[in-house]
Amino acid sequence: MSRKMLLALPLTVLFSTACFAQTVAFEGDVKGDDGKPVQKAVVKIERKDIKGSYKVNTDKKGHYFYGGLPNGTYKLSVEIDGKERDSIDNVKSKFGDPTPVNFDLAAASARAGAGGGAAAPPKEVERGMSASQKADFEKKKAEQEQALKKNKELNDAFNAGVDAQNAKQWDVAVQSFEKASTLGPEQNVVWGRLADSYTSLASSKTGAESDDALNKGVAAYQKAIELKPDAPEYHNNFALALAKQKKFTEAQAELTKAAQLDPTQAGKYYYNMGAVLVNTGQSEPAAEAFKKAIEADPNYADAYLQYGITLMGKATIGGDGKMVPVAGTVEAFQKYLELAPNGKDVETAKAMLDSVGAKVDTQFSKPGEKKATPKKKSQ
Repeated sequence: MSRKMLLALPLTVLFSTACFAQTVAFEGDVKGDDGKPVQKAVVKIERKDIKGSYKVNTDKKGHYFYGGLPNGTYKLSVEIDGKERDSIDNVKSKFGDPTPVNFDLAAASARAGAGGGAAAPPKEVERGMSASQKADFEKKKAEQEQALKKNKELNDAFNAGVDAQNAKQWDVAVQSFEKASTLGPEQNVVWGRLADSYTSLASSKTGAESDDALNKGVAAYQKAIELKPDAPEYHNNFALALAKQKKFTEAQAELTKAAQLDPTQAGKYYYNMGAVLVNTGQSEPAAEAFKKAIEADPNYADAYLQYGITLMGKATIGGDGKMVPVAGTVEAFQKYLELAPNGKDVETAKAMLDSVGAKVDTQFSKPGEKKATPKKKSQ
């Protein structure tokens, strides 16, 4: 495979709003008024940032576990014999290990007795109500019913959008999330999904249609960030959209913000930027992006490979007709082979080294061991 062909290969962006959907889990124990585990207690898990409700029963040891949930903010409550006994609001889930949420009903009863419990439910309508009181009651009841109907419509629209995204039906996804954004304009996750759908739609269009969809995607990302400025994925995906508009300075600022919010993923954020820049023919800034990915994660094999490929674009031809690589090119490919000796692009790395007359080093030390200096081979 020629160098020009390799440089022209499109790269895949590692994640976007739609495929950022890692799942989370909750688990915990429920203890009764006597301090013993409560079997078959109902634990309700209600999502707050976008409506969703889930239930799970405790086992014979009073333990519960519920996984496969979207990341977000939740209210968890426990019911015994159909009555809510305790609840914990605004619980933020996390990736990785399940988020622990335990219930102690004796402590909950003590809090309620001290005036710290939940507000009592509204009283039933009494026959002696005045006409104005009944009218006020009916008005509030209608408002509650309307709110419930709106939430169902919002949830249905959102789920339809997710299904369309999974099927790569970007036009349908856009329509569904546009409807959801009207029903729930305060839901950051709706705007994030809408933005992702628009940017994906832009990639499937050309000319003015593509530009219009991308502009709408950028606007939706801005709205998502306005509602949830501490979400690194929004800044990352916003940066990728800006890069497609060739607004590299603004994109760099957004990527930096994403890396600051989530340092553990900084390498992937910069790699994503490099991928977008390669795909838009911006090899010079792409090399800088891959270099930043390496600085953020020195063990990021694919970043070394792509950094080496972008540096190959700077190679010159010597008087003897041989290719002369710039500093760092050979080292990048050798590092990829060291980190990923069985990687999918091993042959690509070897071919690149061969094209510049460099040897292929296959004598690598184990992680943590000092690497011996390899012997030079005669050319």
